[in-house]
Amino acid sequence: MTRVIERIPYDGCPLCGSRETAKVLSANCSLHPMYHPDLSPIIDWLRCAECAHVFTSGYFPPEALALIFSRTMQHQQVLSSYDTERVVAARIIDKVLPLASEGPWLDIGFGNAALLLTAEEYGFEPVGVDLRPQSVADLTGVGVEAYCADFTALEHDGRYSVISMADVLEHMPFPATALQSVHRLLRPEGVLFVSMPSMNSHIWKELDRRGANPYWGEIEHFHNFTRERLFYLLQETGFTHPTYGISERYPACMEVLSRKAG
Repeated sequence: MTRVIERIPYDGCPLCGSRETAKVLSANCSLHPMYHPDLSPIIDWLRCAECAHVFTSGYFPPEALALIFSRTMQHQQVLSSYDTERVVAARIIDKVLPLASEGPWLDIGFGNAALLLTAEEYGFEPVGVDLRPQSVADLTGVGVEAYCADFTALEHDGRYSVISMADVLEHMPFPATALQSVHRLLRPEGVLFVSMPSMNSHIWKELDRRGANPYWGEIEHFHNFTRERLFYLLQETGFTHPTYGISERYPACMEVLSRKAG
């Protein structure tokens, strides 16, 4: 008989702590390529009555994450579709250059490593961190410093000129804690690049209207952000002057640049 590894329930909103929440919807994630039968096929999404953040009812314990990270989708493999992804990455780096043009660049959850390897072409010193052992081995194999670890455990205080979290922050159970660690790892006035799906976008709303929004069934996601809630969170965790842009990586996604304050 198949066992089900239950999510750890949130005690309240993972951003503001309020316990006043309402259910938004339930989604089926059983068709997701990373789904495992030891996990529940249903994701319950909640909205905080206090700050309007939308999040899952709970997050995965380590044993569930081990199942998910034991496999890597084709597009997440190091150097996958690099010729095409390199061009997309270059447009991201062009936006970073007015704020930072050299120094160590840490890519958290580097995936296919296109952003990190392209940053190296521009003269940055690439460093990657990811929870997938094979991805880390593959990146180390092409000569890039990489760690298979929770990035919050890195003892690299003040090392990085740029930190990127491309479609990563929504995977983290407690985004504020994650951003506090990013703040610690950045140099003074260091640059943070973040991208993720945007609930504000009309593409998102149209996908909802058609009942075809894939993000509700994303098994690795614990959060759905709006532009306003992300900006507020950045300011709460020590970042300043966030700027908004459209991400080319996935449909309905946004990208935001911000600097470490102080």
